[in-house]
Amino acid sequence: MKLGFVSALLSEQSLEQVLRFAGETGYDCVEVMCWPVSKAERRYAGVTHLDAANFQASDAERVRRLCQETGVTISGLGYYPNPLSPNEAEARVAVEHLRAVVHAASTLGVSQVNSFIGRDWTRSVDDNWPRFLDVWHPLIALADERKVRIGIENCPMFFTADEWPGGKNLAISPAVWRRMFQDIPSPNFGLNFDPSHFVWQQMDYLRPLHEFRDRLFHVHAKDARIDRLRLDEVGILATPHQYHTPKLPGLGDVNWGQFISTLNEIGYRGPVCVEVEDRAYEDSLSSRQAALRQSATYLRNFIPTGR
Repeated sequence: MKLGFVSALLSEQSLEQVLRFAGETGYDCVEVMCWPVSKAERRYAGVTHLDAANFQASDAERVRRLCQETGVTISGLGYYPNPLSPNEAEARVAVEHLRAVVHAASTLGVSQVNSFIGRDWTRSVDDNWPRFLDVWHPLIALADERKVRIGIENCPMFFTADEWPGGKNLAISPAVWRRMFQDIPSPNFGLNFDPSHFVWQQMDYLRPLHEFRDRLFHVHAKDARIDRLRLDEVGILATPHQYHTPKLPGLGDVNWGQFISTLNEIGYRGPVCVEVEDRAYEDSLSSRQAALRQSATYLRNFIPTGR
């Protein structure tokens, strides 16, 4: 396994600065954010460390040189919009830019793109399904053509009242994953798995790893802590931030020894990328860099360096 982090945390830095920091801090890889150049509409969105819409072969050569100089690889290109948004303009931009990210990954020689399926949060899974097929069959066909894998993160994207009641991502559970991969069986369609989302959904984050080992393309290392007293007060139908808090790896309820051990058992040899959304470490760039140093120190107990 390779230890990395998600570049969104270092939004004010250039890609060169991000890669150099990763190398100096002992990380093996970075998941590079590729949002369209625009203002962010949510925390850690809108970060553009690689402009996929305008990415050329000369850009790819520059990035490859940076990776060689720093000793840091790119685990994947990340873009996490809502391609199934009921707002047609928003959905169109998401799909078109996701296609651009796939093309950029192919040009760069990176075989991994990470994203969300998306969802109309006011409708059921069944009611979203025809649109999922219409949108994602062509996207996965493009991935097949360009020899790029797409890993879908299992975040429900249900945290605030405007995402009620269904959240903005369909791919939140093994039941949905089975249906996805049955209807679109491409070997380039898989998962970017984050155990923290199973924690606050009250789900077992170890058991699915065995069944979906062949679909496990990329892993996020984020933790979450459940406030049980608060959960007893508001219940699971409350917006999740009322009863859980994202934390650095080792500061929440994920058992990282068990999790990494299970990844080893199933033969996973891909990236494990730290994703920091811990507000206790967000007051400055130096605090966020400290969060990445602390996360690396902790996770190196389970993922030895390959250097």
